[in-house]
Amino acid sequence: MNPLELLGSKARLSIFRALSRRDMYVSELMEEVGMDGKTATHHLEVLEEAGIVTARMEGRRKYYTLIREVDLTVSPSPRREFRIQFPAVPEQSGDST
Repeated sequence: MNPLELLGSKARLSIFRALSRRDMYVSELMEEVGMDGKTATHHLEVLEEAGIVTARMEGRRKYYTLIREVDLTVSPSPRREFRIQFPAVPEQSGDST
């Protein structure tokens, strides 16, 4: 799915906004953005497949975390630019010893 399609959904934009504040589990997101569980889960799966969010289990709850920045550039003339980017996630340097 291209970046415009990912951002073209009001539901996904609401999820982006909520997850930019803090990690949340599905029930919290449902309440925060006003959607049912099936719809929230669908959109979260799309974002997870795109590498925009990641999920982790804590007990029986699945928490989602926003892991990529979203850059939107819209410029008037003379540049006339419309660009959406998801910059790469920085590599984590770990000690391999």
